[in-house]
Parts: sequence; structure tokens; C-alpha cells
Amino acid sequence: MPEGHTVHRLAAAFRRGFGGQRVRAFSPQGRFPEAAQLDRWVLLDAEAVGKHLFLPFAPSEDVDPHDPVVRYVHVHLGLYGSWSFAGEPGFIADAAIGAPRLRIGETEDVTEASEAGSRGARDWRRIVPRETVRLRLAGASGLADLTGPTACEILDSDGRRAVIDRLGPDPLRTDADPAAFVTKVRGSSTAIGAQLMNQKVIAGVGNIYRAEALFRARLDPFVPGSALGRGLVEGIWEDLAVLMDYGARTGRIVTTQPEHRDIEARIIERSRGTRQNGDDDPSVVPREKSFYVYHRQTLPCRICGTEIRSGEIAARSVFWCPRCQTERTRRAPWIGQNPAADWALEQD
Repeated sequence: MPEGHTVHRLAAAFRRGFGGQRVRAFSPQGRFPEAAQLDRWVLLDAEAVGKHLFLPFAPSEDVDPHDPVVRYVHVHLGLYGSWSFAGEPGFIADAAIGAPRLRIGETEDVTEASEAGSRGARDWRRIVPRETVRLRLAGASGLADLTGPTACEILDSDGRRAVIDRLGPDPLRTDADPAAFVTKVRGSSTAIGAQLMNQKVIAGVGNIYRAEALFRARLDPFVPGSALGRGLVEGIWEDLAVLMDYGARTGRIVTTQPEHRDIEARIIERSRGTRQNGDDDPSVVPREKSFYVYHRQTLPCRICGTEIRSGEIAARSVFWCPRCQTERTRRAPWIGQNPAADWALEQD
């Protein structure tokens, strides 16, 4: 499932590609007929909250964003959802954001669409949507196709607020309240490994960030939140904010320090692998060097050589090093230094 940095990257892409424009909207698949209500409306902005994307539409660009007439397309990508893009040069940097990594036109059965996808951006208006496209948005310079989302609906302002009120603070938002996260974690006897995956506790963190943040904090994922010191929990928030900001800017999750990346540079791939944007770019950190513990079960820890373990917390896989991750109450050594700030800047 795409994690929170992906959705923030999506919001930025929609602002650049469609912001302030009158947009065509329809549902090629037919499962989102409500899209016709917003056809030829103006996309005012784009907003990410955790794993939720909100696209506010209004009849004209001069409508106040808080006007009751504004309607929001609310999208949660879930496990299989993805947005794919095509357009003029410079329209949107990523060909696809979400689960699949397909360019629009790559798997089209329609000859014209396939040719359009292969000949370049000048033909993007001719690309025929696949029958699985839930929503297509087309602006002046390009288009976006949504496939496979868990949620795709139109909300008013009250509906948007109801979704947001169910979520915990998002480390990538400037209005986030870290204290609320700390209070929730320390006020519960639930394992910290489960709490970090609970979107009501912290919004946007998924399995990769959960596993890697706990390793970087040297923290046992099975320790109850109520047993943790305030400084340690605050440090987890600070580290996640840096890591997720890097992810939002680059489209990649990289949690390893440069000096550790060539140590046991392996990963236990699933059938499709742990795919990220830029995997075909030789200049980026490859995924087998990007993580300390995620999908590295049975492999030696990059730090101590102990075999990485895997198990389950709340029916989700969790990965950890039983030797490195022994912290329980005090502030963990890496968190206090927050080394991610240094290496994240080095890679820009």
C-alpha cells in the first residue's frame, strides 16, 4: 500500500499539473458516474492528509476555498490504487504514482493508444483510457488516470472534515501536532509496532516506515506504548518527519545511512518486489540498499550481523533485529542525533 509520502507527492503533482485549471472529468469504467458533476469545474488545489488525497473543485477559479459550493474528490489508493500521467514535456515528472508502475498507453489494447504512448507527449490527447480507469482528469497540458482505488467519492466540506477528524497527526503537514501523537502512544498499552500502523494514532505511516523507524530508534516493536519514555516517542516523530519528507521529494523510501548500504546489500523480494519510483535510474539508491530490516527476514543485520526476524502484529508483517532493537524506555541513541537530516540533504 502506498505510504503517506506518496500521497503528498501526488498532491504536489496535481497542483503543478492541474491547479487553477478547468478540468474535464469522467469515469471510463463507469463505476464513478458522479465524476460528471465536476466536469469542466476548476481544480482549486490538492491536499494530502496521511494516505488520503482531497482534490477541491469549484465552478470557477474565483470561488473561496471555504465556500459551501466546493466539492472534494476524495481518493484512498489502498493496496492496488494508482494514478498514471501523460502530457506535455514537464507536465508531471512521474509517469505513475501508487501501486502499478505503468505509463498510460503501455498496456493498451487499442492500437492508436499504444502508438500515442510510444510516440511522445504531443499525442497524449489521443490516448484511449483502459477499461479499468475509475476516473480520468484532463487539463490543458495533460491527463491523469486513476485505477484500483479503495475509495473514490465526492464529499462536501463536512465530509472532508469527518475523514480528517478520524486521523492522527501527519508528520508531513505543517499543522500537525506531535504532542497528540506522543500522548496517544504513551497512553496506550498497545504495542508500539501496532500503534505506528494505526492511522488514528499517526497518519501516513505504513509497513516500511514502521519497520525502519523502529530499527533506527533501536526499539523493540512489541513494547507497549505506555512503557516508552516521552523523549523516545518524540524522537520517532522527528525521525519519521525527516524520512517521509525525503520520500515526498524523491518518491523513494531510503532509511539507511550511506556507510551501511553496501553491507549485506540484499532483500527478500516478493513476487513483484518492493517497487519504488526511480528503480530504473542507476543514480538512485537501489531498493536492496534502502532498508535495514524491511523484507530482510533471515538475512544478517547490516549493523550487528544478527539474523533479521519477521512476525505479525495486528495481522501485519513486522521485521526487526532482536539484538539491535532492545530499547524500551530511554531515548534511543540515533534519534537524538537525527542523522537522516544530513544524508537526506546530501542526496538532493
